[in-house]
Amino acid sequence: MENWGKYKERHLNILAKALKEALCRRGFIAYHVETKEEALETVLSIIPPGSTVGIPGSVTIREIGAIKGLEERKCCVYHHWINNLSPDKKNEILKNENEASFFLTSSNAITRNGVLVNVDGVGNRISAMAWGSSIVIFVISMNKVTDDVESAIRFIRNHSCPLSAIRQQKETPCAAVGYCVGCAGEKKLCKAFLILEKPTTGRKIHVILVNEFLGC
Repeated sequence: MENWGKYKERHLNILAKALKEALCRRGFIAYHVETKEEALETVLSIIPPGSTVGIPGSVTIREIGAIKGLEERKCCVYHHWINNLSPDKKNEILKNENEASFFLTSSNAITRNGVLVNVDGVGNRISAMAWGSSIVIFVISMNKVTDDVESAIRFIRNHSCPLSAIRQQKETPCAAVGYCVGCAGEKKLCKAFLILEKPTTGRKIHVILVNEFLGC
């Protein structure tokens, strides 16, 4: 039997090459790596030892081992996914995340022509992506590539948000049925969207594309 795996890998690399070129044309600093280990190496090559780094809610960033890797380099890492935080302490960490020298996150979706599409329920993550003095680093796996902005939003509503709601044990309609039903409840996760067509004025944004499937 013919080895289709090599063709799938070649196809993925062709797509990633075209996406990397599209990102560069838009003003992003783009990279393409094969594995999550290479993704972490790239992150650590960008962030100097001893830096302050904000990490919002992101499964991808935790899957590549970024928190441990950064702390081993004596970086001060702010992240709020910690059990039993008081509301005041959580708000303090959220503020520190957004004010750190580097903001390390993923993207909910990315279009084939290099547009980053993100959703937020609290607003901390997309606000830091859009404005601030930090250098932003996105680590994005190729399973998040969509045709265009409209399909990116559908992907987020019908895939990313239900998975996140299930992970967080949120009693949302999408967690119950597995897809978006257009709810308007307080617990919904898709309250605000950010579409980044280019880095906002004055921002330096790195985008690391990873062949491995990460996040949700």
